Amino acid sequence: MASNVRTRFAPSPTGYLHIGGARTALFSWAYARRHEGTFILRIEDTDVARSTPEAVQAILDGMSWLGLDADEGPFYQMQRMDRYKAVIQEMLAAGSAYLCYTAPDELDRMREEQRARGEKPRYDGRWRPEPGKVLPAPPEDVAPVVRFRNPADGVVAWDDLVKGRIEIANTELDDLVIARADGTPTYNFCVVVDDRDMGITHVIRGDDHVNNTPRQINILKALGAEVPLYAHLSMILGDDGTMLSKRHGAVSVMQYFDDGYLPEAVINYLARLGWSHGDDEIFSREQLVEWFDLDHITPSAAQFNTEKLNWLNAHYIKHADDARLAADVANRLAKRGVDPEAGPALESVVALYKERVANLNELADCAELFCTEVHPAAELVAQHLTDAAKSALASLKARLATITWEKPAISQAIKDTMAECGLKMPQVAIPLRVATLGVPQTPSIDAVLEVLGRDRVLARVGRYI
Repeated sequence: MASNVRTRFAPSPTGYLHIGGARTALFSWAYARRHEGTFILRIEDTDVARSTPEAVQAILDGMSWLGLDADEGPFYQMQRMDRYKAVIQEMLAAGSAYLCYTAPDELDRMREEQRARGEKPRYDGRWRPEPGKVLPAPPEDVAPVVRFRNPADGVVAWDDLVKGRIEIANTELDDLVIARADGTPTYNFCVVVDDRDMGITHVIRGDDHVNNTPRQINILKALGAEVPLYAHLSMILGDDGTMLSKRHGAVSVMQYFDDGYLPEAVINYLARLGWSHGDDEIFSREQLVEWFDLDHITPSAAQFNTEKLNWLNAHYIKHADDARLAADVANRLAKRGVDPEAGPALESVVALYKERVANLNELADCAELFCTEVHPAAELVAQHLTDAAKSALASLKARLATITWEKPAISQAIKDTMAECGLKMPQVAIPLRVATLGVPQTPSIDAVLEVLGRDRVLARVGRYI
């Protein structure tokens, strides 16, 4: 039976979906899935000057790549303007909001005077209706803003599901502008109307929103709406313990795709950034959904660890299906201008290398050697393709031309050549690697030759003898 848990991820499309936003989306998604509830995607695009279609698409692409499927949405705030304006009119009629004719320069003077007196700069309520208060006639040359009539006393409090009990005195909050002079509603107001209309039960978001929460709670109460439960996630620090920057993690989620990470590795890693299930480090998406709760989110900042992410990615690549990896590698090769069909079957190449790489770009680097003409560095040729090595390769080439092309027979041909020439394995295998793949290190050389194929091996060896 479905529960009434309803969570939302509500990014502003003023930039890409970064790792902090992706973690917020993941936790909101996982909590809804854990409780068989509903996960909603909402695009908060009221900042018209900074919101772009490209940023919206980047968010949608990132969510899709991570597999964070929404049950409802995406909803766009710009498409709900009529709804926000209707609610503002209801609040004006109810007296929970009022028109304020304080001009911008008047506000600036007010705040300067407050600072000069050592007071906190804030709106002083001069247009706030009060019993027995006589308001001046509205000036004709000032378009009014709409302000929320915040409670004058008492406290606004909530039991944050991550941070614990938080209480703010209402005297600390001035009357928030909920609609600008041109009639457009403001962020904090739109969020409240959306959360009420969409029946959001749990707001899981970054702790940079803690200061917005008391204002939003007061507006919700003024609207007679049920207040959701809040869980504010602590920030993510970089590898070096400082604020997350582009040097370590604060890049577009899709940059992780470009850099060769698997989405399940990123999901697994994100889940462990501030949440834990005992000592479990590696777990599937299904296990995450089964285990996820808000009780085990740490209130302290999480620290990004690139080495841990790389370790997880290597693990997932190692255990991934060869056909899936081959398809991804084929796309990466094609983007480089390399024909993925110019070499042996990529699945066999992937199977050979997937336990040796940390990301898909490294896997594509390895596969590229099988699909293109290799040109080993001059110093490698000089160091390894000596006269003695070339003589051994000539002998080996004659053997390879006649054997059954299977790993055991290839291995035996190499051993017979070593015995004939009085050489050790590295003295034959390394020149063979340089001649065939242009590098001195590869997986087991007999396995490499088997995958590369007889014709390519004989042609590549033949260039050096």
